Parts: sequence; structure tokens; C-alpha cells
Amino acid sequence: MSPNGQAFLLDPDAPEGLTRFPQARSVSSGSRTIYIAGIASILPDGTVTGIEDGKVPDVREQTKTILKTIDEIIKGATEGKGGVHNLIDAVVYLTEMERDYAGMNEIWNTVFESRMVAPARATVGVKDLPDRRFVVEVKGVAVVLE
Repeated sequence: MSPNGQAFLLDPDAPEGLTRFPQARSVSSGSRTIYIAGIASILPDGTVTGIEDGKVPDVREQTKTILKTIDEIIKGATEGKGGVHNLIDAVVYLTEMERDYAGMNEIWNTVFESRMVAPARATVGVKDLPDRRFVVEVKGVAVVLE
């Protein structure tokens, strides 16, 4: 079993395609659940990754930062027992779906190498995020077996 529980696929024989996430994940009891707030690409020093003067923010760099931050949050909340691979559910918010979905998904697929280990996921287009420099935000739920 994957560290984030059991994947459920309506059609496990279907090709993976461009996106890597199952329709659902299930976990039995004996675990700690971590609810992760919306995380953006802001660093502890207040800087935002993926920003260059005069250019569109880089969704790939922002997604990398977000997934790394989520990994650190889960590790911290579980005394190092878990990490980003313990996500069971995630919601990705994009301010420009057409422009940024492929780039976000490219990074997502490097972190989660198959649907069998990826969290269930929804991707939602939104008008704005809390800071105009953010083009992506991710919130999620992780389960770490104790």
C-alpha cells in the first residue's frame, strides 16, 4: 500500500494519460489526519518564487515551492513520519487555467509518479488569489499512519 492509503480507480486498466491522480483514496483507522490550508509560493522571508520583473509568474516554480512547503508542513506535523506523499486529497487553484494547467501538471507528475500514489485532486480556475503574484495555490488533506 502507498503511504497515503489505497488508490481507487474506476478503470485501473485505463492508460495514465496526462494527469496522475486516482478518483479516490481510502485509509483505515490508526492514523493522523492533517488538513493543510491553501499554500502559495511565498517563502518564510516573504519572497515569492517564480517571479521575474516584467514576466508572467512561473507556474512550474510556484508549484515546486508549494509541494515542497506542503512536504515540510506534513513532516513537521508528524515528527517526520509523513510527507507530501501522504496527501490523500488536494485542490489546486489556478488563476489562468488555459495558460498554467499544463505547467502545474508537469510538476505534479514529477512528484507523484503514478495515479496509484497520487492524491485525489480537483483543479479549479479562480479569478484571483490573495496576492497578484500568485498564479497557483494548493490545499489538501494528508493521512499519516501511526
